[in-house]
Amino acid sequence: MHTRPDWMKYAFAFLITAAIFATAFYISTLFDHARVASIQTTEDKISIDILSLETQFDLVSDVSCSALENHTVLPSEINTLASRLASAEQSLGDNNEQVIQLKEQYSLLEIKDYLITERVKERCGAAKAPVSVLYFYSNEGNCTSCQDAGFALDALREEFPSLRVYSFDYNLPLGAEETLISLLKLEPKPPVFVIDGVTHYGFDTLDALRRYLPQQLLDEEASSTAATTATSTGTTTKKH
Repeated sequence: MHTRPDWMKYAFAFLITAAIFATAFYISTLFDHARVASIQTTEDKISIDILSLETQFDLVSDVSCSALENHTVLPSEINTLASRLASAEQSLGDNNEQVIQLKEQYSLLEIKDYLITERVKERCGAAKAPVSVLYFYSNEGNCTSCQDAGFALDALREEFPSLRVYSFDYNLPLGAEETLISLLKLEPKPPVFVIDGVTHYGFDTLDALRRYLPQQLLDEEASSTAATTATSTGTTTKKH
């Protein structure tokens, strides 16, 4: 007597549950597409900024070194792009075709910015160019310390604002990146750090990674901190 009403009740509950899941999936898909579109827009802007800088270097042979060394394409935009890309990668997955394409475009932008930094170093001297860190990681499960190494680099970037950090997926099938790895003669042992031209394998602690930085950068940061402290102390003294 009660079989049909029970069946209808379960069917109705199933339809409601399916509708909820379908709605959640649709909303999630919309957010994913919006995130990818935001990443692509940022990449387009960075591409224009870097092309502008390259054109400036090529057309104005006597442009001041300060104009070249102080360009802020990477600190202000590429770091933001890296965070958005990491979010999209986590949401859509490492093997998502769209994520891989975005990661390839991002890596090309990094390489172009790195080459500009090296040109500044050649022309204006190492003292005038920012310190570069090339970081190669892996998502293949063969790099247990890569996540911690990434967090450590984020901390160093906050501690040393002038530090140029370029992150690359070692296994990304990108010709330009493969050429860079070949030229640097890197072994497939991520995490790998190339800091100011010197290669280091493996990650231990943040302090150990900090010791890889050039002494000049450490001294500059110490001087800047001391000057800020002195200014703050002087201001506090005047108030009293």
